[in-house]
Amino acid sequence: MSDSELTALVIDDAREKMAKAVDHVRTEFSAVRTGRATPALVETLIIDYYGSMVPLRQIAGFNVPDARLLVISPYDKGSLGAIEKAITSSDLGISPTNDGTVIRLSFPPLTEERRKSLVKVVRHKAEEGRVAVRNLRRASRHELDAMEKAGDLSSDELERVEKDLDKITQEQVAAIDGVLAHKERELLEV
Repeated sequence: MSDSELTALVIDDAREKMAKAVDHVRTEFSAVRTGRATPALVETLIIDYYGSMVPLRQIAGFNVPDARLLVISPYDKGSLGAIEKAITSSDLGISPTNDGTVIRLSFPPLTEERRKSLVKVVRHKAEEGRVAVRNLRRASRHELDAMEKAGDLSSDELERVEKDLDKITQEQVAAIDGVLAHKERELLEV
């Protein structure tokens, strides 16, 4: 393999992993409550379903009849208690209402204090995403340095590739910042 093929592999790998880190941040943000009912808040909750741990989305359907109400319809009515228990023990801070066939979650409007604490949570999650992207950049740089030491890469090529790597890193961090700004606006909107 030539220098450019080796470095292209390293850069492509880094780009792919960084994009996954940004997607993970987006997923984390979707689970943060904004005052509106959305299945994303509960669909990843892990339910003890007859001894196996499964995400809620695999054993129930969701319906949002209005902005503040989420209805969870389990495919098996015997799982109502397990779903209710998982929601109660989660950090949503919402009490489920079970009528024997469906579970209703009523979302009260967020207080100003709760909104500000949720903004802190999403900022922390965004910083974790930025750190993950930077760690991926560092790992790729170590890989490139090892290639240079082994004689597979010239120092000029290394310098060029490091600039490309920095550019990709900045783009991904900017993407995280954009997602964070959108989520903050969403949270602070009354």
